Amino acid sequence: MKPTPTSSSVEDYVKVIYAFTEWQDKPISSSQLAARLGVANSSVSEMVRKLKDQGLVDHQPYSAIRLTADGLLLALSMVRRHRLLETYLVQELGYTWDEVHDEAELLEHAVSDTFIERMAAKLGHPSRDPHGDPIPAADGSVVMPPAHRMNQLDPGHQGRITRISDHDPALLRYLDQERIELDSLVRIEGRRPFGGALVVRIGTGAAARDFDLTDEVSGSLWVSPEGTHPGCTLAVP
Repeated sequence: MKPTPTSSSVEDYVKVIYAFTEWQDKPISSSQLAARLGVANSSVSEMVRKLKDQGLVDHQPYSAIRLTADGLLLALSMVRRHRLLETYLVQELGYTWDEVHDEAELLEHAVSDTFIERMAAKLGHPSRDPHGDPIPAADGSVVMPPAHRMNQLDPGHQGRITRISDHDPALLRYLDQERIELDSLVRIEGRRPFGGALVVRIGTGAAARDFDLTDEVSGSLWVSPEGTHPGCTLAVP
């Protein structure tokens, strides 16, 4: 599925632009892109001009950055590589879910398309990575679960944890220590007074446990209602 060969910097940029908008409708700005990539705003401006010249993004001065159809195709190919590598590192090589991101960042530019597709077959063509992010299919389609951030849900809402943000390895280690993981059943109990922590119950029966979660934690967890369709398929335009 990977299109015409491009530089690793171009691949990183389109992947970050896609990932920023994957779980929300708001497009990314130049300053947000710079922060995510850890580079200067001037470097982002120069690269965005190159991406626009290559037909990979739409961008006007002082406006948000959006992928074109070709940019989306490239981004999905890189996301597929990254998430398959993360899955392989966890399932086959014993990495923990807080260790895989940086390793996958290095490997995704180096391995061939043949390697990626053989790895996908070895894994049984998984639909999501260790953090719950959907893995695009080889044809560019993506199945997105109907999920919402935990901190946006009302008291009484019940569902399963569908996605856990991988932006902070320390947070992943905390969740692992507390046994808060993908597919855990969760019920929103309410909030502590005066804008306090979100109170949630995770698990059922005797195994259920109550947690006071800060917005930093609850905002990193996505929940899907029980009994809903597993997701909707989005195709590359």
